[in-house]
Amino acid sequence: MTRSDEKSSPRMSVSSATAFVGVAFAFVVAMMGTTMPTPLYALYEVEFHFSVFVVTLVFAAYAVGVLAALLAFGRWSDSLGRRPMLLAAIAFGLISAVVFVTAGSLTALVIGRVLSGISAGIFVGTATVTLIELVPDRWRDRASAIATAANIGGLGLGPLVAGVLAEYLPQPLRLTFVVDMVLLAAAAVAVILAPETVRVDGGARPHMQRLSVPPEVRGTFVRASIGGFAGFAVLGLFTAVSPGFIGSVLGVDNHAVTGVVVFTVFAASATAQIALRAADPASAQRWGCALLLLGLMFLAASLLLTSLAVLVVAALLCGVGQGMTFANGMSTIGAELPPHRRAEVTSTFFVVLYIAISVPVIGAGAVATGWGLVTAGVVFAVVIAVLAAVAFVLLTIDLRKSRAAVS
Repeated sequence: MTRSDEKSSPRMSVSSATAFVGVAFAFVVAMMGTTMPTPLYALYEVEFHFSVFVVTLVFAAYAVGVLAALLAFGRWSDSLGRRPMLLAAIAFGLISAVVFVTAGSLTALVIGRVLSGISAGIFVGTATVTLIELVPDRWRDRASAIATAANIGGLGLGPLVAGVLAEYLPQPLRLTFVVDMVLLAAAAVAVILAPETVRVDGGARPHMQRLSVPPEVRGTFVRASIGGFAGFAVLGLFTAVSPGFIGSVLGVDNHAVTGVVVFTVFAASATAQIALRAADPASAQRWGCALLLLGLMFLAASLLLTSLAVLVVAALLCGVGQGMTFANGMSTIGAELPPHRRAEVTSTFFVVLYIAISVPVIGAGAVATGWGLVTAGVVFAVVIAVLAAVAFVLLTIDLRKSRAAVS
């Protein structure tokens, strides 16, 4: 595979700016679809008579799909081309939406979430690279920020749009995914009109992504992974369990409010990643862990005080903290690696993060079944706060060692 020197093909006449905007739109739409079920979990609980613990298992199925796609398809776009893989991801998203529209059982929901996870796992890496390759020269210094905004912004818009649809329009368990299918169809058109950015060599064969962490970056990887684990565990909690908290503990049964709270976490994360991208990565990671720790304290307080306002503050703090730990953790790891090792180490990092987004949340669901949502939320907040504190201490020690070595 080689990088294409041309930004157009005989089949396409769109400008580079139009193609870039089209792929960014497709990125937003694809990620929206993966989080649209969030405000609907409370409705599914009633529809299928299952518990919060089962909700967390359904949510975890998404992470399984993402991990499978990252490992199996992570580098296929290098061999098959960007556009075919983007269209494949959209196809998985469309099939997932169809499954949700027709879902009549818990099994169908799990299948729908796995398919949604596969869609996200294929789309994230491929779309990010595609945007960087398509970006017009006048936007080149903002390409990474735009990709971040499309990714995290789409994840945040999903619950917001679905929450509004569920609260104010009929048949939310079906209408939400019909809207998703329409948007995905438009996204597919945008991808088809965009030029291919790589030239695929004849006989090129896709292969699975290898996972490894070279010895020279293991310390950096461990520190970044602990902070990243804490941040993604919080994202998982807000995405999977917050509808139960908001409805059962806070007594707010407005699905749009649930969507706004989850949107707040993702919006804060995206804003932090974009606004602070020029910050020193090591220091930013450390302060991200501190903000996560503070946000988790507010999260526990919101449950004990049954306060929606405090929960919103927790969402803001946790979102900013997660954005800082994730983006800067990636930066510190990448800075110490030769280019030919970045893909496998980055994939390993994402495996850790997607384990974080699912396993702790399943634990919270199990605790909620036995001791209630408030206890589950407080226990979760304490455990993840300890992880954030450990990461903060390790990062502080490393920063002091670096400064001592320089002086």
